[in-house]
Amino acid sequence: MPDERALREHVLYLLGGGGAHVSFDQAVASLSPKLRGQRAPGVPYTAWRLAEHMRIAQWDILEFSRNPQHVSPEFPKGCWPAGDAPPNAAVWKRSIAAFHADLAAMKKLVKDPASDLFTPFRHGDGQTLLREALLIADHNAYHIGQIVMLRRLLGAWKGD
Repeated sequence: MPDERALREHVLYLLGGGGAHVSFDQAVASLSPKLRGQRAPGVPYTAWRLAEHMRIAQWDILEFSRNPQHVSPEFPKGCWPAGDAPPNAAVWKRSIAAFHADLAAMKKLVKDPASDLFTPFRHGDGQTLLREALLIADHNAYHIGQIVMLRRLLGAWKGD
């Protein structure tokens, strides 16, 4: 069905940060280890807290979409990291890599013509694969914007 194929391509474009959005990679690129855990005045989060929250939420949505037995973390506590900064550079790197891996897995689900975009999951309360993919794109775009704003406030953003 051509319309469904086009819809899948549009959703994949959105998941990839297409359009008028800064990508996740652009938002976290070249962010010094010191600034990953730094707050700007009046801002209740750090780049680490936002990036790790994005990873956790995206993983949760992906697992809900592909595993009927998945149990989500406690909200909101389980959806945010405990500290303002990653314990070390390796943890930051693993988080970024896991974010990419889970995003790729969601894109693979959306791209697969055998994946039903429209039928509600039996284990949910109306969620569909399309709705969950759009939720990831929306949630990521929201928090990417926060990372960019935080970087601007910290004087660590050179983009527009």
